[in-house]
Amino acid sequence: MKRDTHIACQQILQEDSSVFSMQQLDLPAALARDLNVEALFERYLQHIRRFTLGLIRPTRQQNQVLFRLAGTRLSLLIFNGPSASMQGAEHILTLAICGGLLVQPQSCDRGELVFSCEAQAESLRLTLRLADYCPLLLGSQQPTWWRKGLYRFTQATIHKTVTRRFFARLYRERAGKGACCRVVQGRWRQGEDI
Repeated sequence: MKRDTHIACQQILQEDSSVFSMQQLDLPAALARDLNVEALFERYLQHIRRFTLGLIRPTRQQNQVLFRLAGTRLSLLIFNGPSASMQGAEHILTLAICGGLLVQPQSCDRGELVFSCEAQAESLRLTLRLADYCPLLLGSQQPTWWRKGLYRFTQATIHKTVTRRFFARLYRERAGKGACCRVVQGRWRQGEDI
């Protein structure tokens, strides 16, 4: 379709050592028919399972979404929600982090995973944002350099790869198998790149 289609990404460690990560794709309007925030969320859950070869299984239970390890009752991440809202023309689906093995125990009430769709002049802007997440691997609000390195080369890299491939797959499915989009650096917040 368009040659300049790209996925904008930013992943940073903020001053309070929480993680902010955002990925965004402007999908041309002709390719965005019938796509909404609920469908984006459902596709993401399917992608997590497919990408991890079934090792991580997103599961809905009452008013929660759990990212469970296959064959166990262990949840890597637990979210309350999703809850839907609108901000102008932007449709938003928010999942509040409330626990899991990958979250610092003292910060289980912080953080959210947000999906949004917003109509632009000639496209639909798709956004996936993780904000105020406190990973267990960082240990505290003052992580050591080796904890930062461990997080950067494991969980942060996996999250970046999963979300970029999610948007790339979504674009390819709608634009055709040969279609590709490049990854560019986004700049939404200040912080230490991870």
